[in-house]
Amino acid sequence: MRAFAVDKLGAGEAGGDGAFRLHWIARSSDRDLDCWVAVPRRLNSAAPPLVAVHGVRRGARDQARLFASRAASQGRLVIAPLFDQARWPRYQQVVHKGRADLALFALLDRLRQTGLLSADQIELFGFSGGAQFAHRFAMFYPDHLTRLCVAAAGWWTFLDDAPFPYGLGAASDKCDSGARMRLRLDRFLRLPIAVAVGARDCVSDRNTRRGAAIDAQQGRSRLVRAGAWTAALEKAARRRGVKADMRFHILPDCGHSFRDCVRRGGLDGLVLPGDRQTECFHTAKSSASASGACLPLSPPALAAAS
Repeated sequence: MRAFAVDKLGAGEAGGDGAFRLHWIARSSDRDLDCWVAVPRRLNSAAPPLVAVHGVRRGARDQARLFASRAASQGRLVIAPLFDQARWPRYQQVVHKGRADLALFALLDRLRQTGLLSADQIELFGFSGGAQFAHRFAMFYPDHLTRLCVAAAGWWTFLDDAPFPYGLGAASDKCDSGARMRLRLDRFLRLPIAVAVGARDCVSDRNTRRGAAIDAQQGRSRLVRAGAWTAALEKAARRRGVKADMRFHILPDCGHSFRDCVRRGGLDGLVLPGDRQTECFHTAKSSASASGACLPLSPPALAAAS
């Protein structure tokens, strides 16, 4: 990384005993995104940055701060964009009003122009509403990602014929979103994908989209919906002859709280694993509160989680 890039950001907020600095980067126009960036003291420019997307409470600073120490130990940059309510009320749906996807690409280009970012691809994480954005963004643009990690989405885009954003069928928008996703489906299914949800995230709230059709398609809680979506991806990959790398993790003693999922459930280690061959977290195996070896989700595991 060129030295002027960090100098241009100012002093920032030190953290992790000096292992990183947390910086606020303001947008340069109304169509740009503000963001928080956690910059490690020793940046590994070859490592893809982690882009962490907040939920509807817009906790972008927490996303950057709670991932920063672990990312810094790997020399990883953490970028946490802010989709503010006034300008991006439906950022979760990616291509609807305002085009949140293009705003994220523009932010990454701005960071490349400063010299802070050099990688062409990113690792993408999202929590709750951010998980909605992240998995849909990955389905549109799989070639721009090295890995996807999503946690506790309220609802998902399934690979059936329901109209987008519920599925990949025709919708009323002019983007023909479902058809665009279908064209890239094999590449999306080849991505390493980790899906996580709290073991206690089984109570619907006002941010959980409900109704007879969506409950029948996805289930009645975030816990069940996360497992159902992962199982649907595995089924699609087998049917299409795609070798998939998917993991479904249930985070112990966690409800729908990003901070708890990091501090109690080990979400930061799932998102930023040290040794991906051996580091492992609580993974659906035989019950919704079980822990065990990291194994691909199987139909029995989904049934138990239900």
